[in-house]
Amino acid sequence: MAAPKVIVLGSLNGQLEPVLKKLASLHSKNHFSLAILTGDVFTPSTDDATISALLDGTLEVPLPTYFTIGTHSLPRPISSKIESDEEICHNLHFLGKRSTTKTSDGLRIVTLGGFLDTNVVGGQSKEQHLPFHTEDDAKGLKGANSADILITSMWPSNIWNGSKVVLEPSQQAAVKSTQSIAELCAALKPRYHLSASPEAFFYEREPFVHPSNSDAEPPWITRFISMAPFGNDAKAKAMYAFALNKSDATVPPGVTTSPFGSARKRPHNDDHQGYSRFDHHDNSKHGRHNKRRRASPPPGPDRCYFCLSNPNISSHMCCSIGDEAYITTAKGPLPTSTTFADQGLNFPGHFIIIPLPHAPTISSMGSTTDPTSDAVRAYNEMNRFRESLQAMISQKSSHKLGAITWEISRDRNIHMIWQLIALPATMVQTGIAEAAFRVEAENQKYPAFQTKELALEEQASYGDYFRVWLWADNGEDKIKGKSLVMPLSSDMHFDLQYGRRVIAKLLGLEERFIWQNCKQTVEEETRDVDAFREAFKQWDFTLM
Repeated sequence: MAAPKVIVLGSLNGQLEPVLKKLASLHSKNHFSLAILTGDVFTPSTDDATISALLDGTLEVPLPTYFTIGTHSLPRPISSKIESDEEICHNLHFLGKRSTTKTSDGLRIVTLGGFLDTNVVGGQSKEQHLPFHTEDDAKGLKGANSADILITSMWPSNIWNGSKVVLEPSQQAAVKSTQSIAELCAALKPRYHLSASPEAFFYEREPFVHPSNSDAEPPWITRFISMAPFGNDAKAKAMYAFALNKSDATVPPGVTTSPFGSARKRPHNDDHQGYSRFDHHDNSKHGRHNKRRRASPPPGPDRCYFCLSNPNISSHMCCSIGDEAYITTAKGPLPTSTTFADQGLNFPGHFIIIPLPHAPTISSMGSTTDPTSDAVRAYNEMNRFRESLQAMISQKSSHKLGAITWEISRDRNIHMIWQLIALPATMVQTGIAEAAFRVEAENQKYPAFQTKELALEEQASYGDYFRVWLWADNGEDKIKGKSLVMPLSSDMHFDLQYGRRVIAKLLGLEERFIWQNCKQTVEEETRDVDAFREAFKQWDFTLM
C-alpha cells in the first residue's frame, strides 16, 4: 500500500470558499489521501451564507478533511450538526476536541483542541465545541499510547529547545504553550505534531528523536510544524504536504535530541558504557561482564554516543556540523595541546569524523552507486571534512605535519567513525608510518595490508576491513598520499585500539595509549575546541 499523502492547512478563519477551491485544484494534481485543517476553521464573523452552503452541499469539500476546535467556539449551526452527525457535510469531519481517530488509510490521529483552562481543577471538559481543555484532557489522551499525527491548538512547552530554527522573540511571546502538551507529545511520540501559529509565521522545527525504553525499538522521530494562517499578508507558508510512510524508521539528516529531555536516566552500571563516542566501542574488558554486554541489543540513536540525537552527547566538543556528517575533538586525545606547539598547533590535533546516519558501515546506509543515497552523501562529506582537516594541519604547521586517518568497518559496529590525528610529515614521506602499521599487523598476526584505495562502490562487497590513509604535503604541490586496507574476517578478534596503539608508538606517547587515562576537564575540552575552531575557519565549508 502506498504511503498516505497528507496536505495540512493553517487557520482558515472562515475563508472556506477560496480554500476549498484551492484544495480541489491541488488534489486533482496530487491525489492526496486526506487534508488536515489546523487552527480555526471558523470564526465568530464567518459568513452565514458560507456556513449554509457548506451544510447543504453547495460548497463541496474535495477530499476527506479533518479538523478540531481552535481558539474560537464553533458556530451554532456547525455544533448542532456535529451533535447529530459527526460528518458536517460530505468529506468534512470534526475530530472532536479530545479524541483518537483511525482513518480509512490506517492513520492514527490524536487531537487536543482549544486553550488550557486553568480554572478547572480536575476532570475532563464536557463541551466538545468550546475552545478550552483541561490538564486531565491531556493526561487522558496519553492512554492512546501512540499516534501518527497529533493535532493541538497550543504548542508544547520548550519545543524550540535545541533547535537552530530561529523563532523571533515576538513570535515566541505570541505562542501559547503548556507542559501538559509537551508531556503528551513525549508520551505519544507522533510522527507529526501539527499546530497553528497565532500570527503570520510558519515554524518547522528540525525532527527530534524521543528517548527509547528499549534499544531494540526503532527510533521514534517527531516533526513539529506550526502553520501560518491561510491568506496571510506576510505570505508565510499556510499549506504543507507530506507522505507518511509508517514503515520508514531511518533517522533524517539534521535530527536533534528531544526538546523535552530524557525520559529516563542511564544507570551507572549500564552494559553499554563501552560504546563511547570517543573510544570506538572498546570491548577490552573480558569475562562474564563482557559476554553479557555482547549479548545485549546495541544502543539506538538516543544512546549512541556518536549520534547527535543522544541527550547525553558532549555537545561542547562538536566542532563543525555539516549536512551529512560532523567533526568533534576526541575525548582523551592521544596528543595534547602542547604536543605540536612547536609546529604551530595550539590544540591536540586528534579528531573524529562522524556521519549523521546511525549505521555500522557506509554501505549499510544505502546504495553506494546512487549519488542521492545517504551512503554516497555521507561518504562524500566525510571525505570533504578529512581533506579540510589535512589542509588546515599542513598549512598551520608550515607543512611540518601531515595526518593519518583510520576506520574500522565491521557489520558489528554500532556507528561508523573515522579518526584523524596529526603526525610529523616526514614520518609519512619517508615511509616510517606505513612501516609501523605493517610491522604491528605482523606482530599481532593480523592479515597483511594491501595498498588499495577501496572505492566506495567496492565497499558493499569487500566485507569487513581496517583502513588507514597516510597523507602529507611538502608545500611544493607534492602530496604524499596512500591508502592501506587490511581485510578482516567476520569472526576474528581485532584490537579496536590498533590505530591509536600504532600512532602512540610513532609519537612516543605510549603512556597515553589508554584514552580513559587522558581525560580532560570540560574547561580544557572547551578551550581546545575554541582554539581549533579559530584555526579551522578558513577551511570550514559549513560556514560558507
